[in-house]
Amino acid sequence: MDTVSAGILNANLIHPRETFDVAIRRHAAQIIVTHNHPTGDPELSEDDLEITKRLTEAGKILGIEVIDHIIVTKGSFFSFKDKGLINPVRNKMPKASVKIK
Repeated sequence: MDTVSAGILNANLIHPRETFDVAIRRHAAQIIVTHNHPTGDPELSEDDLEITKRLTEAGKILGIEVIDHIIVTKGSFFSFKDKGLINPVRNKMPKASVKIK
């Protein structure tokens, strides 16, 4: 596990450049993004949704799959994957159909 950014009490600046720098140096094919909500409320914010979208899109370009983004609190968590907000690339592949004549 690598720390890419450390925020202040109510904010954190994160950019795909720094996030994927670590993944590229480690030759990662997939990453899981995590951060905490010190307030104790695990629900996602608009900022959480936006950065997840940016990271997922950047990962597609780089060939590094974002398989989940997890928000952690002292007593609970929120998983973008569990809520269907992230669909891993390998699950987006269309199913092949074959007709036999």
